[in-house]
Amino acid sequence: MGAAEALVSDRPQGARSALPGVLSDVPVAVLVIDRAAGTVVYANTAAVEIAGHVRLPLPIDEWGASAGLTDLTGAPLASTVSPLSTVADGSPVAGEAVRLSPLRSSDTDRVDAADGDTDPLTLWVTGFPLSQSPDTEQLALVVFLQIDEGASADPEAQLQALRDRAVVATDISFTISDPRQPDDPLVWVNPSFTRVTGFSYEESVGRNCRFLQGPATDEATLADLRARLGRREPVTTTLLNYRKDGSAFWNQLSITPVFDGAGELVSFVGVQTDVTERVRVEGEKEAAFAAEQAARREAEVAQAVAEQARADAERATAEAELAQSRLALMAEATSTLSATLEMSELLDRLAGLCVPLLADWVFITLVDPFGDVRETAARHRDGMHDELRRFSNLHAMHLPAASPSRQALDTSLPVLIPDMDDERTAAVFSHPSTAGLFRRLGGTSVLSVPMVARRRTLGAMALVMTTDDRAFGREDVDLAEDLSRRAALAMDNVRLYQQEHEVAETLQRSLLPDLPEIPRITSAAHYVSASTAADVGGDFYDLLALPDGSVGVAIGDVVGHDVVAAAAMGHLRGLLRACVWEPTDADPGAVLGRVDRLVQGLHVAAMATMAYVRAVPPAAEGRPWTLAIANAGHPPLFVRRPDGSVEVLDDVSGLLVGVDLESRRETLHLEVPVGSTLIGYTDGLIEHPGADLDEGIRTLVQRLRDAPVGALPQDLCDHAVAADLDRRDDVALIAVRFD
Repeated sequence: MGAAEALVSDRPQGARSALPGVLSDVPVAVLVIDRAAGTVVYANTAAVEIAGHVRLPLPIDEWGASAGLTDLTGAPLASTVSPLSTVADGSPVAGEAVRLSPLRSSDTDRVDAADGDTDPLTLWVTGFPLSQSPDTEQLALVVFLQIDEGASADPEAQLQALRDRAVVATDISFTISDPRQPDDPLVWVNPSFTRVTGFSYEESVGRNCRFLQGPATDEATLADLRARLGRREPVTTTLLNYRKDGSAFWNQLSITPVFDGAGELVSFVGVQTDVTERVRVEGEKEAAFAAEQAARREAEVAQAVAEQARADAERATAEAELAQSRLALMAEATSTLSATLEMSELLDRLAGLCVPLLADWVFITLVDPFGDVRETAARHRDGMHDELRRFSNLHAMHLPAASPSRQALDTSLPVLIPDMDDERTAAVFSHPSTAGLFRRLGGTSVLSVPMVARRRTLGAMALVMTTDDRAFGREDVDLAEDLSRRAALAMDNVRLYQQEHEVAETLQRSLLPDLPEIPRITSAAHYVSASTAADVGGDFYDLLALPDGSVGVAIGDVVGHDVVAAAAMGHLRGLLRACVWEPTDADPGAVLGRVDRLVQGLHVAAMATMAYVRAVPPAAEGRPWTLAIANAGHPPLFVRRPDGSVEVLDDVSGLLVGVDLESRRETLHLEVPVGSTLIGYTDGLIEHPGADLDEGIRTLVQRLRDAPVGALPQDLCDHAVAADLDRRDDVALIAVRFD
């Protein structure tokens, strides 16, 4: 229902209560007529000045008589074809002249606008019904304008002057807009609006009245007008408007909000008058109007040039901002994606880069070397975690050939689907549940790009938009490809790291075997590599049950913290095992001498330290164990006795392995009671930034002393490595208790 009908709907007093607020201060006489009753139901201030304060409603003929209205011959309107009666019958009156009798002494309630004139005044009458629908209140609007005829004696000249002034008189336009509709469009205009502006009823209704504005319309006045209407306040102002042919005119505009019985804003009623002639006589406005007319074409050209320049500047600014944001995104992507070696975390970071900057949601697919999906990741700007999880699981199992992800994987080229209609959705998602989840997540367009690194396609990244106002373009394709290449390289680095990690773990398991079970021996070991690339290094330990019944314990350190050092350590450990197994000379000093010669001859390791202990069990119950100890440049071993005291075995030392073939290794012989624990370690456990090795040894001894009496080897290992150390080197540790 339009606003005009809203004024006269099933609320009988709707129009009667709304129109007075609009028309009371209009500088012309206005009546509202109830057509069904043939009565005047409202008269504004100017109309009261004509007829006096008569009680309304009043039949139209009686109101005309009270006003002293006659036709041009002097006959009362009630005895002629009255324009008021014509309007009451539902027919518009485009313009008709009537006479207004002068003030009579008995007319105490009527104030004559002529202020004492005795000659009749001429009024120009226009009117029109406010509604033609039989279901609405039948109201009509009548407007009276005074016309000063002058004193011409020529009837033809007098009639022509009357017509000329009638044209001016009918320049008052009425409009109604509906603020409940988007952009507050006009829903009704009267014929005078069409004649004044040049815009037909059809060209006006349905549009916001700003189409009357032009380049010289004052922005400050418009801002005040919008603010007042936004606060639902009545407003009266004068604007420079433009007709359909482009000519300008000054428009005196009065707009009043209309509310229904519930207080809801239903309409804005506007009364507009062409006051160009009045404005012309005003100095400042006349100058502005003349300047506007003179400079109109020049202004149009200048405006066109300015608009083009502004458009060019805006486009250049947008392109610069786009390039800057793209560089920022790529820089962030490089730093973010390269900062992790965990594939799941990398995928999560990639999804965070895509949403919401590049897309409303993203679906990432990783494949194995055979093209089978092995991992997925997804993110939506609105969360929707459950829907994403179910979608990822289903779509990964049903990835048809029509899927953008599958096409990108197979062709290693980007795939753009600008319109994901129902037919395309059904083709892409063969499983009905997946299609339903896709519709729930939302998707109007899809861009899928492959993730290729080192000539291998690792996966695909599908970007999805959920609204039509965000569509993928060529720049989006280029940006997505750039991001996918960086992501693929980071993923391939993770893959290579994981492969190296697996190789290193296999090597570690082979080089650091589980400690054997030996009678009367309880043992434990601990190993941590300082390498960031693999969990292996050059440190090692060993425990052997020798053929003669003795027990061999070794701890060593090959210089280096990588797989190369681990390989050298494996060779050295193998040489040590071969040397201790020889029955000819079991003395640890002699064993390390043989290792020296083999290392030099075979070029096994550039530099290494080692300590070797041969433990001989007691010959009888209650007797101590006998330890023979040799050290090749290694940190001193410890013996923790049953009472918890710790002895540092620093009485024996020697050069590093393979340095001097002629030197004779010394051997320290020591008896330890049953229950004592031998502890060997590498220097990574005692090295601390800013402290020397002696301080590190003292700290480690104290930690071993702090362990409870009777602590098992595993407990001692835990105490030894319990401190939060800033490790710069590998750590190997072995604890052997002699029972």
